Amino acid sequence: MDDTRELLQTHFGYHDFRFPQADIIQHVMSGRHAMVIMPTGMGKSLCYQIPALALSMTEDPAPIVLVLSPLVALMQDQVDALVKRGIDATFINSSLDRASRLERQEQITAGHFRILYVTPERFRKPEFCAVINQRRVALLAIDEAHCVSQWGHDFRPDYSRVGVIRERLGNPTTIALTATATARCREDIRAQLAIDETDMKLFHQGIDRPNLSLEVIHVMDDDEKWDAIVRQLNDQSLFQNSGSAIVYFSLIQTLIRFSDRLRAAGIDHHCYHGDLRREERRQTLRAFMNDDVDTVLATPAFGMGVDKSDIRLVMHAETPGSIESYYQEIGRAGRDGQPSRCVWLYDQADLMTQMQFIEWANPDASFYDRVIHELTVHPERSAAFGIDSLRQRVQKVSPHDHRLETALAMLDRHGVIAGPTPPDCFEVVGDIPAQLRDDTILGLKTREDQRRLYALVELAATQSEDMQPFLNDYFLA
Repeated sequence: MDDTRELLQTHFGYHDFRFPQADIIQHVMSGRHAMVIMPTGMGKSLCYQIPALALSMTEDPAPIVLVLSPLVALMQDQVDALVKRGIDATFINSSLDRASRLERQEQITAGHFRILYVTPERFRKPEFCAVINQRRVALLAIDEAHCVSQWGHDFRPDYSRVGVIRERLGNPTTIALTATATARCREDIRAQLAIDETDMKLFHQGIDRPNLSLEVIHVMDDDEKWDAIVRQLNDQSLFQNSGSAIVYFSLIQTLIRFSDRLRAAGIDHHCYHGDLRREERRQTLRAFMNDDVDTVLATPAFGMGVDKSDIRLVMHAETPGSIESYYQEIGRAGRDGQPSRCVWLYDQADLMTQMQFIEWANPDASFYDRVIHELTVHPERSAAFGIDSLRQRVQKVSPHDHRLETALAMLDRHGVIAGPTPPDCFEVVGDIPAQLRDDTILGLKTREDQRRLYALVELAATQSEDMQPFLNDYFLA
């Protein structure tokens, strides 16, 4: 492992690996599959980045490490960070124009790049499949692997294609990485990857973060939340020298309301949420990473893939949707190993919001029937007036109601429609499968989401000193 340690020091500036990074790297470089469960910020990415560098020194032409990631908005930042370290990496996704995609694909064919980031959706493109077949994929890395499983907290239907993708690539050595996966989720990830349990070694580092203090503050209304937020942000004992804070909200309207109040009180901060333009979100991210702003009020999308070491405070001003989401978000605090605080403002009224989110994330059989009815009986109307018109006809109009997007993704996954997005989603090419007409089967996912929310209620009822043991039992059982 001397060569890999030399690569670690040359490109990343570290003298040695954290446990169990060296064992994982050695394992996958010997051609064996791995599932890595490691706390956020503890160096999961190195487990495929170092092999990419090492393998490129042993073969000519050099093989490529292919990273499947859902984080389209952050791929540019991830690749920029690698390039600055002298690592030949790139990405191909929908943010690129056609000319840029073609140029990068030509470079891949010519043998350039050691690491390539793509989304699973990229394998829908025949031109990309033809290009990637020109290179040997030495290692397939599945980032945020919990997205593969319907029992994970952030299931992405296109991620369920990973087994087919592996087969197209010749079943390369595969490493699945996530910070949050229960035993049921881990088993499903292996099944979706079509890898036998005996052929995929589990590296589970545990979830303890001793430098994080966990606290639940029970509140009754916005005024009590306001007092708690201001008190934490003004706590000089927490921000003695430097440090940043993230305050998470579930609802954009609540975030904006508290932002207005903080600005009126002279408390400087930036906001990050889905109603902002992409460039505004990128500017906030850059300002946060460059220490130009200390505090960000954000929805849960902020923070994924952000590697900032000195976040001293993570607050949940509204109850998150699951223990998995909560753990992933607090994992952004204290990556430098210094004491950091995680405060959750628990208001029982927030549970109704999350219950509504669960309903809006899980279409029932009648919803699928309505969608298919519109697509088959009124195909011209759907194609002419688009997704927004279809949404008006089949569901409640709410920015948080994602049933149509979920239904289209699942219908595409089962070959019912030609694709998940316009114009392909308006073309019915197959029959709806029995499982999408059966509320008993569909209800399994709904009940699992409800179970995770109930576990969060149980966590809120524990004493601060018992929260970490509760989380250990939840994830390790």
